[in-house]
Amino acid sequence: MSLDYKTLAQTIDALTSGETDEVALMATVACEVHHADDRFDWTGFYRVVAPELLKIGPYQGGHGCLVIPFSRGVCGAAARSGEVQLVADVEAFEGHIACATSTRSELVIPVKDRDGRLIGVFDIDSDQPDAFSHKDASEMSAILASVFGR
Repeated sequence: MSLDYKTLAQTIDALTSGETDEVALMATVACEVHHADDRFDWTGFYRVVAPELLKIGPYQGGHGCLVIPFSRGVCGAAARSGEVQLVADVEAFEGHIACATSTRSELVIPVKDRDGRLIGVFDIDSDQPDAFSHKDASEMSAILASVFGR
């Protein structure tokens, strides 16, 4: 069964319409996405809080890393490069940070505000190898752009 991205996007749009607080938006998106698919074991945001530094934001799942420099890990690579990171096997990703030892694959999407400024990254972890597709990356990127690019 594949994720119904159209319904997920409509639900998130309905829940976030008119809201401008970034943390409230992040909390709502993390919750809805996390519960939308059994592949998603950890779903959440790392916020840009200082130059080259991410700190954990709203999330669903077990504990996450509290601080991630842009220079480390999959989240750091997404923040540093501004590009989606689709990692089929985290063990093969040089510099991967194991916040949870059960994580096998990861999808990380840079999140920008309406002015194009990087405000964080959206991280989805799975305990299944190769859990994410290019469709997941593009659909999730579109949802995030819709919510945070308003």
